[in-house]
Amino acid sequence: MDEPFDASAEGKPRVRDYMTRDVATVAPEDTVGEVSRRIVESDGHNGFPVAQGRKVEGFVTARDLLRADDAAPMFRVMSDDLIVAHPEMDVNDAARVILRSGIQKLPVVDDAGTLVGIISNADVIRSQIERATPEKVGKLLRTLETIHDVRADEERRRVAIDDLVPTQGKVYADELEGRRYELEHGLTEPLVVIDNAGDLLLADGHHRAMAAHTTDVEEMDAYVIVLAERVDLGMARTARNEGLESVEDVNVVDYARHPLVETTERLQ
Repeated sequence: MDEPFDASAEGKPRVRDYMTRDVATVAPEDTVGEVSRRIVESDGHNGFPVAQGRKVEGFVTARDLLRADDAAPMFRVMSDDLIVAHPEMDVNDAARVILRSGIQKLPVVDDAGTLVGIISNADVIRSQIERATPEKVGKLLRTLETIHDVRADEERRRVAIDDLVPTQGKVYADELEGRRYELEHGLTEPLVVIDNAGDLLLADGHHRAMAAHTTDVEEMDAYVIVLAERVDLGMARTARNEGLESVEDVNVVDYARHPLVETTERLQ
């Protein structure tokens, strides 16, 4: 059964922004034995949409396969009580469907019922981490205007990673891995950058920028707040004091040294 979506809701993160577009599927006539081997040999797959061409007919999980004979075809094993998402669905609505239904992945189909992607519970979680929303950018812009009495404008453009001046001296290794995954799967949020008379200060998105730097990605999409005149920004002073001139100066810290982990360990 299709889940409704609100196409009129502007500015909200959509399923299309986070779904994986290169979807692995199995055919209705594939056998349990064949699909079981694919799951064993795959990197993290625990189920597949069952599709005839690009038309989804059902979904099969590893649990479904355990209860069936090796020679049984997918059309006899799969669940055809299918829940799907639409690419324009609010990603938060997709999260509610996933949590409510207890499933881990939603096939994404367009208006014609054609499979265009798949979104998982992990994708939904990543959509909530370090998100650069227009509201967040607008709040920063207004804060800069108020504190420094300067006019500021917002642009959306590509920025060179090597031109960025970081404003924090460390990132965490586990989060960096997550950002690399997002980068590889086209899930990365824009950076937030302040253009202070040509100096490009990275205000938000250090893990994303470092993921790009360590995977040889030269440019990223960014919300850029352009100041009408040069301002003595506190974050620029912090960068100078810590010797931060480029992303190469940012240290990668092991997860075990993350403040939350250290606090948890002390409590235990």
